[in-house]
Amino acid sequence: MKIMSNELLVVSYRDAVSSNKDQDLIKYLKDEIQRRGLRPFKNK
Repeated sequence: MKIMSNELLVVSYRDAVSSNKDQDLIKYLKDEIQRRGLRPFKNK
């Protein structure tokens, strides 16, 4: 997978979760987000 900016990574993760299609992709993106220390969703 190509290198993504933080913003693109979060958007891709949100899209993958909402479509709920590819669980391997969701896991990969989630691992990368956690490694970078990002928060894909705002705390409510």
